[in-house]
Amino acid sequence: MNRREALASVSILLGGAIIGAEVFLSGCKNKAASAGLFSTDDIALLDDIAETIIPTTADSGGGKAAQVGAFMKQIVTDCYTPMEQDHFVKGISTFKNACKEQYKKDFANLSVNEKQSFLTSLHKEAKAYQETDAYKKEKELFNQQQEDWVKAEKAKHNFGAGYIKQNYPPHYFAMMRQLTLWGYFSSKEGMTKALRYIETPGRYDGAFPYKKGDKAWAL
Repeated sequence: MNRREALASVSILLGGAIIGAEVFLSGCKNKAASAGLFSTDDIALLDDIAETIIPTTADSGGGKAAQVGAFMKQIVTDCYTPMEQDHFVKGISTFKNACKEQYKKDFANLSVNEKQSFLTSLHKEAKAYQETDAYKKEKELFNQQQEDWVKAEKAKHNFGAGYIKQNYPPHYFAMMRQLTLWGYFSSKEGMTKALRYIETPGRYDGAFPYKKGDKAWAL
């Protein structure tokens, strides 16, 4: 699977644009990348979040087996703009504080049901937040300002401006969920175990028989 195919499969799952996709597809490391954004504990927490979203099953490993935490670190560091990085990193702190406030303990110490319940509540919060008129107006204004800036830079023959433009970030948990799906379904674990995978498929068969419950095919 190449870069574009990996992004296409995840964007279908998410139903929208993927943050950091422009830099990722270009194959270039973000010039604004920052070292030391994540601690070891942060990566362990992101692995735990990914494992809760995509848990281990009898026939495939989950988010931890796919090392989604390390994937998130790499994408945020190499492909996110400074604004997106800042929003994501602050989101980790917000996540920790919200968990402590609600359960009086860290996420790692919650039961499986508590973890699932907490993430479900955050998912609902993220969807509601991004549907508010205030958020939509701020996002539209900000993105238009960025488009105007890119056009002005291109007029100056700065054709790389589009790769470093800022995007108004969604709720931090929406970013975490997006990276979890992207990381997992482009990993060896997700591609070869969670999905049906044939290394050398041969020909395309649009009428291949399907039984209810069969795994989806990897691209």
